[in-house]
Amino acid sequence: MKICIYGAGSIGCYLGGRLVAADYDINFIVRPKIQQELQTYGLTVSDYTGFKQTITANKLKMSIDPNVAADADIILVCVKSASTELVAFELKDILKKKTIIISFQNGLSNVGILKRILIDHTILEGMVPFNVAALGNGRFHQGTDGALYVKSHEQLAELVLAFQKAKLEIQLEQDMQAVQWAKLLLNLNNSINALSQLPLKQELSIREYRQCLALAQLETLNLLKIAKIKPAKLTPIPAQFIPKILKLPNVVFKIISKKMLVIDPLARSSMADDLMAGRKTEIDWINGEVVNLARQLNLTAPINQKLIELVKQAESEPKVWTGIKLKAQLTQL
Repeated sequence: MKICIYGAGSIGCYLGGRLVAADYDINFIVRPKIQQELQTYGLTVSDYTGFKQTITANKLKMSIDPNVAADADIILVCVKSASTELVAFELKDILKKKTIIISFQNGLSNVGILKRILIDHTILEGMVPFNVAALGNGRFHQGTDGALYVKSHEQLAELVLAFQKAKLEIQLEQDMQAVQWAKLLLNLNNSINALSQLPLKQELSIREYRQCLALAQLETLNLLKIAKIKPAKLTPIPAQFIPKILKLPNVVFKIISKKMLVIDPLARSSMADDLMAGRKTEIDWINGEVVNLARQLNLTAPINQKLIELVKQAESEPKVWTGIKLKAQLTQL
């Protein structure tokens, strides 16, 4: 089985690194900056349980040339959502055989883009539930728990075995729409975390930030109910009850969240990383999905729309929002 990671950012480097650490032969298609970093420092993958392994640069197969993917049996697409169409056209021109392509990307629209362009290949939805922080010098750290999800398919037995050998739990699921919406409900915190510029654990310890997340989630849950979409249960507590828990006083939330959230102090959202690095965020593929659903229902999503506006402002003019000020922005809508 030839596996290729297309897009070696935080998720791509982490998943690929875990597979290489388990003695699998992985090809990475990377940006020049990441290639230089990994050639200098190697690739270190670690997690909140204490696992840590470094793969030396000479054991990494990296290239900036998409043609590396030409003979792949399975391609894990891990690029930012804005690059999905470009990647699809690149793959269309080079793939030499029918290939299974799994989108491990944020949002819900990437698989549709891949299917529209790569009509001769099998395109499957994937979902990464946990947070991966890029710590610099080739280090990528999993800061929260959860199992990978992939759309069920008869030809995935060997890939499932590979992830199990890499000690990454993976589940095959038929209803990936329910899984993706459940993940997106959790990812609505990415914008709030990015605006706070705090580590996830610290941000979620502040009630006003949690209340902002609850507002965004409640708006989304109401739209999902109207659309007759029931999100999957990814956490011990069902999605519809999480906003109530988020609103609880800090002392009570801390007790209850011990069973709901496993987060180490290093974890932060990828959107926060993007803002700090001056990169464009994936806000349109997270909160933007909620606004798109509202439009399809001839409704509006003012809370999520406001978060989009604030993040896009922060992309050009960086600003840190306190929980009190952010809550005031959202509650006046």
